Amino acid sequence: MATATKTRLFSTRVDIPEDKRDQVVEILNGRLAETFDLYTQVKQAHWNIKGKDFYQLHLLFDKIAADIEPFVDQIAERATALGGVALGTARSAAKNSSLPEYDFNALTGEQHLRAVAERLSLYANSCRAAIDQTDGLGDAVTADLFTEAAALADQDLYLIESHLQA
Repeated sequence: MATATKTRLFSTRVDIPEDKRDQVVEILNGRLAETFDLYTQVKQAHWNIKGKDFYQLHLLFDKIAADIEPFVDQIAERATALGGVALGTARSAAKNSSLPEYDFNALTGEQHLRAVAERLSLYANSCRAAIDQTDGLGDAVTADLFTEAAALADQDLYLIESHLQA
């Protein structure tokens, strides 16, 4: 799993010790990269879907992207609330995301569904690991944020996998 570049911490009245806040901010920046990357990859599917299921999958991918997008902001703002710097550029996301690159040759509904399912599952699993890591560092608030992200990713994965199961 890629890790984000460490940055300085600003002072804050959040009562998590600085060394632990530094670790939490690093975790947040790693998940920020993945969240932004996931958002753009789902939009890639949305823009490029073709075939008989075009309309329903076009709408489904847009719904999933809309579910993901607020977490980009929430994760970035949590990093800054802890005194860190959010590393949220497209270049930073590309460098630090652990998600595989999207297959630009995907064309059919099934190809896009499989690609999005793989990325959603990797993302949800990464969020689950971050729940345990941040909770272990004494930051239940960040753990809760990752719990919300994982729950929504699992729900969206269910919608995607339901198309693949017959």
